[in-house]
Amino acid sequence: MTSAIAHLERLVGFATVSRDSNLELIDYVKMHLADLGIESRIVASEDGRKANLFATIGPPDRPGIVLSGHTDVVPCEGQDWTSDPFALRRDNGRLYGRGTADMKGFIACCLAMAREAVGRNLAMPIHLAFSYDEEIGCIGVRRLLDMLAELPVRPRFCLVGEPTLMQVATAHKGKASWRVVAHGLEAHSSRAPLSVNAIHLAVDLIGHIRAMQDEIAASGERDGDYDVPYTTLHVGRFAGGETMNIVPNRASFDFEIRHLPRDDVGLMFARIETAANEIAVKEQARFAGARLAFEPLVSYPALDTAPDQEVVTFVKSLTGANATTKISFGTEGGLYQQRLGVPSVVCGPGSIAVAHKPDEYIETAQLDACAAFLSRLVDRLSP
Repeated sequence: MTSAIAHLERLVGFATVSRDSNLELIDYVKMHLADLGIESRIVASEDGRKANLFATIGPPDRPGIVLSGHTDVVPCEGQDWTSDPFALRRDNGRLYGRGTADMKGFIACCLAMAREAVGRNLAMPIHLAFSYDEEIGCIGVRRLLDMLAELPVRPRFCLVGEPTLMQVATAHKGKASWRVVAHGLEAHSSRAPLSVNAIHLAVDLIGHIRAMQDEIAASGERDGDYDVPYTTLHVGRFAGGETMNIVPNRASFDFEIRHLPRDDVGLMFARIETAANEIAVKEQARFAGARLAFEPLVSYPALDTAPDQEVVTFVKSLTGANATTKISFGTEGGLYQQRLGVPSVVCGPGSIAVAHKPDEYIETAQLDACAAFLSRLVDRLSP
C-alpha cells in the first residue's frame, strides 16, 4: 500500500505554482483513484490549463462528507531554501518541500485513505474535492461548486484540510481586495505645483486606509478566538512613476480587507470610496480628470459555523478534541457554506506558521495524526 509520505513525495514533485498548470498532479490523482476502481470527474478551467477533481467513494445517492483541498502552491522565487522546494527532503521527523503543509500533506493522506475506504461498505459517501487556484482567491473551486450545485444529492458536510495542527476550526475571516488606480496630470517636475501627482493621490488614500486600520484595532469589533482578533486592512502592492523629472499621471496599489464574520466589509469599502472621492475633489480645480478608480480583484466569504452544529460535533469526535479554534486565513469553506448551504469546518495536518515560507515542512507526526483521523472517519461510516 502506498503510504501518505510516498504520495506526498510525488505531489511535492509537481510544481503546481498557481501561475502554472496543475494537470500533471490531477492526472496522478485520477490514475491512483482509477487503480482503486474510483471514478473521477474533472472540472477544467476555461482555458483548459488547470482542473478540479471530484471523486466519490461509497454510495453516491446519499449525502456525504467532502474532503476539500487545493492543489496549487505559492511561488518560491526570492526565498532562501536550503534544498530543492519541489523535491521532498526528510530530516529529523520533518518533511520539507513547497506545499507539504499547505496543503499537499492533507491530499496525500486522503489518497492513502482511499485504498482503505474503497474496500468498506460505507453507509455514507466520502467525496474528494481537489481544486486549483485557491492561493489567488479560491478561484477554481467556484467552477467545482457550480457542478456540485447540479447534483441530485448535495454533500452533508465539508471538511477543508488546511493546516490547523489537526484542530477543528469553526470560523475564518473573509477577504475582499481591490486595485486602486490614481489618475493625475503629468508635467515637468519643475512645474510640480501646477500638476496633479498621481502618487500623492494614491498615498493620501493609503494614509486613510492605515488610519482606518488603527481605528479598528483600537475600538472595532473583536473576537479573541482569532490570533489577530480584529478585521485587518493591508496594502500589498504599489506602482507608479517613470522618472524623477516627470510628475506621474498614474499610480496604482492593491489592498485587501480580511474581515471578521460579523463585520460589514461593504460599509468599510464605502468609507474608503468616500475618502477617495474627497481626495480627488481637492485636486479637480487644477485637473478635472483627477480621480481614484477602484477595480475589484478577488473575494471570498467568511466562514462562521456555530460550535453546536452537527458537523462540529462530528469532526471533534474524530479528532478527540473538546475545544475548537478560529483561523485568520481564508479557505473555500465559506463558499461551500454560502453557495451550497453545506456546513463546513477546517481541520488538517501541519501548521500555517510555516506555510508560504522557505523550507516549508510538515512533521511526520502530523501526517500520522491525519491518517488516524481519516481511518476513524472510514470506521465511523462503516456499518
